[in-house]
Amino acid sequence: MGFEDDIQGYAGEPLTRQLMMGLLKKYKRPNDKINELVKKGELITIKKGLYIPGPKMNIAKPEPFLVANHLWGPSYISLETALSYWGLIPERVYEISSVTIKTTKTYKTPIGRFSYFHMSLPYYSFGIQSVSLTPKQVVLIASPEKALCDKIVMTSGVFLRSSRQVQEFLVDDLRIDEEMLGKFDLKEINSWIVDAPKKSSLEMLVKTLKTL
Repeated sequence: MGFEDDIQGYAGEPLTRQLMMGLLKKYKRPNDKINELVKKGELITIKKGLYIPGPKMNIAKPEPFLVANHLWGPSYISLETALSYWGLIPERVYEISSVTIKTTKTYKTPIGRFSYFHMSLPYYSFGIQSVSLTPKQVVLIASPEKALCDKIVMTSGVFLRSSRQVQEFLVDDLRIDEEMLGKFDLKEINSWIVDAPKKSSLEMLVKTLKTL
C-alpha cells in the first residue's frame, strides 16, 4: 500500500506534520520521505509543517478557506474575502483575508496569498459562523454583518461621522447592494459595539442602515 492509499482517509484535509509522521512511521527517516514526496509533486508545502496533496495525487484537496483556517490560527475568514463569499461585493477576491487574535501576518504560498489581521478579544469572537463547504470541510467565516464591521474597523482612515459618509463608503467605495444591507441583523451589530473599536463609526452604520 502506497502513500496515496494511506491518505485517502484524510481527503480534503490539510496535512499537518503530526499526521504525516503517523502516516510515515514505517520509514526510518520520515522527514526525508516528506521531502521526496514534495519533489515528486505528491505533496505541496504550504508552510513548514503543513501540506496539501500535490498535482500528482488523485485525492480531494482542501478548499483554500480551510487552508486559511489552519495556516495561522485561531482565525476566521473576513473582510473582502467574506464580503465576496456572501455576495455583498461584486469583485472576485484573489487574496484570502482573515482576522486573528495572533499577530498580523502574510503568507505567500503555492496556492495563493493569505493575509491575517490582528484583532483583540472579545470583539474578535463575535459573529463567527461555521460553514460547510463540503461534507468534510467546515470553515470559520465572519457573518455578513461581522465582515462589514471588520472592514470598517480595520480600514485605516475610515471614520464614519454621518449617514452620507456611511452611504458613500458602502455604496460608492465597496459597491454593496443596498437591498442586501437592508437584511442585516442590526441587533447583532448593536450587541458588539460596546466591545468594538471605532464605536462611533459602527453606531453611525447602524443608524444609517435603519433607514434602508
